[in-house]
Amino acid sequence: MSDYVEQVSSIGDGLTICADLARPFEPPTQAVPLRFRYTTYLGEQHPASRKVVVEFEPHNLNLSKQEMNKLIKLAGPRFSPETGLVKMSCESFETQAQNKRYLGDTIQNLIVEAKDTTDTFQDVPFDFRHVKQKKKFRYPVEWHLNPERQSLLESIRAQSQIEDHQRRDQGKLVSGLQAIEEGRKLDLQQEKPLMIEANARLAVGKQGQKQMGQKGR
Repeated sequence: MSDYVEQVSSIGDGLTICADLARPFEPPTQAVPLRFRYTTYLGEQHPASRKVVVEFEPHNLNLSKQEMNKLIKLAGPRFSPETGLVKMSCESFETQAQNKRYLGDTIQNLIVEAKDTTDTFQDVPFDFRHVKQKKKFRYPVEWHLNPERQSLLESIRAQSQIEDHQRRDQGKLVSGLQAIEEGRKLDLQQEKPLMIEANARLAVGKQGQKQMGQKGR
């Protein structure tokens, strides 16, 4: 019992220490424009665990408009005009640190090329053919359930219920269960002669072979 109490007290002390070290979440600022994403399999070896993905917004890199446009053109299909993000990934190396270092060097080279004034790429148009526009369907305004439409639907339902009660009193209301039962009885009556005919004994000899669709040899 004393060992159990000591274990519980040690766990409580550990939780207290973790609570003291906890810090509130602070969203990244413009000083940290790169957002890296990693994949882990809880200590298990997996080929995808070395992959590193980075995302950043070009306007957070302290570039001029001309330099930012050039960087977007250099990024090519890795830039999405819908989200305004440049997304790149790397899994060519064995460790996450190596792949992250490669992505960091690639982004640094992009910034250096974007700031190069020897060729500003002004004569090169933006190419966003890699973006597939998805058709967005909107709910028609006429279908919105306003109070007037709701009262109209309730009146229609009440009128239909009254008409159903009148048909039931007059014996004109069709019962689905009754129709199914009658259909089943009709099917059984039609299948009974066929079953009797199938169970009948076939003639012996050539006549029996002809009835079974066989040819005598």
